Amino acid sequence: MNASPSRAAGRPGRPPWPWALLLATLLLGACRGDTPVQTLAFSAFGTSAELHLVGVEKAAAEALGGQVRRDFEFMDQHWRSGAPAGLARVNAALAAGEPVIAPPSILPLVRLAERYAEHSGGLLDLANGGLVALWGLHAPAASGGPPPGAAEIRRWLEAEPAMSDLVIDGLVLASDNPAVQLDLEPIAAGYGIDVTIGYLRAQGVNNALLRVGNDLRAIGDRAGRPWRVAVPRPSGSGVYGFLEVSGDGAVATVGTYEQAILRGGKVYHGVIDPRTGWPADGALAVTVAHSEAATAAAAARALFIAGPGRWPQVAAAMGIDQALFFDRGGGAEMTPTMAERLARLDDTTEVRIRRPEAAPRTETGAETGAQSD
Repeated sequence: MNASPSRAAGRPGRPPWPWALLLATLLLGACRGDTPVQTLAFSAFGTSAELHLVGVEKAAAEALGGQVRRDFEFMDQHWRSGAPAGLARVNAALAAGEPVIAPPSILPLVRLAERYAEHSGGLLDLANGGLVALWGLHAPAASGGPPPGAAEIRRWLEAEPAMSDLVIDGLVLASDNPAVQLDLEPIAAGYGIDVTIGYLRAQGVNNALLRVGNDLRAIGDRAGRPWRVAVPRPSGSGVYGFLEVSGDGAVATVGTYEQAILRGGKVYHGVIDPRTGWPADGALAVTVAHSEAATAAAAARALFIAGPGRWPQVAAAMGIDQALFFDRGGGAEMTPTMAERLARLDDTTEVRIRRPEAAPRTETGAETGAQSD
């Protein structure tokens, strides 16, 4: 991996405490075994991050960890909307209606964003950076002041910026819709995790876990035992259950406690529904397990926005068969595969099993959009 150092800018983050419990579990397991687990803690994308390496000597682990930290500093400076390099320059050109040569490191994220927008039926469309900016979600201190006005949100909705407005020609990005502003942060940490896992494997590391915020991916095992991943309660306070990961697997969680912001004396979460321009109101939290961290993060967010009536259809469209959905009343729904894997600590919450299902078809045979209610 090629990286250059930068300064990680702070922003309202997701509470890291469920992962602190995970870290304690990992360290406890390492103490019981003969194989060392080396741990590096650092910051990435404005939140806490940890890399756990199994069976790697301390000096080698420190060298690998230092490179991973520098790589995430590079990602932070080039992939985040508020950072001065990379994406900021791209968005400025798009707003001016000008084509722009994009940094090569951004293009894989843009192509992923196109795919996720299509598969989610537009529920996860990362061309909505203008709406994110209206809510001040990338400001160093996103608090105070009233929420965006109805007229401001209406203007954004009427402009209809979408990933489908973007044209990619080699390294050049262009759009005839100046409202298109890329916000890659919902998938940036997950994609960074996936790239880093590939780097670690190329360095001969077979057993590792990398977490950034509420996204993680684990390969191999933890000294002969599966990695034990904590799944938080929908409030973000406490552990709902555990998933065991061995071989290769990723887990991502999105909740209403994410990027909490104060607007007009009321606390809002930072998962914006592009259909309304307001924070999505159908879920408390969603956890998704998948083979890739970027897809797990994207799907968790799309299912959160889809709400209780639509999430199984969006899961099917995005190829997700392991999902846990908490509705606004705290009720739990999950797919059969997730139910088989999840070791619940909370057996008092009633759980409804729902299979991912294709969207119903119209009389013409076309599927109804995932944006329908």
